Amino acid sequence: MKILLIGHGRMGRLIEQTAIAAGDQMGGIVDIGNLGDLETIGRVADIAIDFSSPSALPAVARYVRQTGTPLLSGVTGLSGAELNTFGELGRFAPVMHSANYSLGVAVFRRALEEVREVLGDFDIEIVETHHNQKADAPSGTARLLLDAVDPRHERTPVYGRQGITGPRDKKEIGVHALRGGTEAGTHTVSFFGPDEVFEITHRASSRQIFVNGALHAARRLCRMPKGRYELKDILFGGTAK
Repeated sequence: MKILLIGHGRMGRLIEQTAIAAGDQMGGIVDIGNLGDLETIGRVADIAIDFSSPSALPAVARYVRQTGTPLLSGVTGLSGAELNTFGELGRFAPVMHSANYSLGVAVFRRALEEVREVLGDFDIEIVETHHNQKADAPSGTARLLLDAVDPRHERTPVYGRQGITGPRDKKEIGVHALRGGTEAGTHTVSFFGPDEVFEITHRASSRQIFVNGALHAARRLCRMPKGRYELKDILFGGTAK
C-alpha cells in the first residue's frame, strides 16, 4: 500500500514508522507547513491518511475531490458541519472518519449498541481520561461512545456538574473529562440501575493501538467502492452511507 500521509506530528510519525516496517510505502508527506502542496501533487498514493488538524480539512477535501484518492481521517475536534464533509466526499472516493481506530474501541461501541437495548432505562455516565497535552474535551472517542448509547440524541449530554444541580434528570447523560500525566486514553461507560451497576472500560496503553487499527482499516478502505464508511462497516460488514 502506498500512503499519502497528511499530518506529521506524533501520530503521523508513528504511522510512518509502522507502515514502512510493514512494507508499505510513502507516496508523500504533507504537514501544516506545506499543506499547499496538496494543490499540485496529484494522485500519488493508494490512500491518504490524515491525522493533522481541523484547519487542514478544506485543503484535504479539495484534494480528494480533485484526485479521487481514498481518505482515512483520524482528526479530532471537528464540528458537526465539518463531519458532514465526509459524506459529501463519499461521492468522489471511499472515505472514512473515526475519532478512534482501536479495534477494542470498535468492539466496545458495538457492545454498547446491544447493551442500550436492555439497559436503556438505566442512568448512563461516560468518563474519559487523557494526557495533559490533549487539546479537546470531551474526547472524540467519548463522543463516539455517546452516539452509541444515544443514537437518536434523545438525551441531553451534561458536560460535568457544578453547584446545586438537584436530582439527576432521567434524560441526561453525564460526560466527564479527566486530564493528567501521559495517559494514552481510558474510557468508561457506566449504566446505573436499581441496586446494580454495569460498566465497560477500555484502556489504551499507547498510541500504537490506534496506528495499528488505522492501517488495518486503510488496507481495506482503499479497495472499497466510493462512499462514506464507518470503522464498524469495515470490521463487521456494512455498506457505504
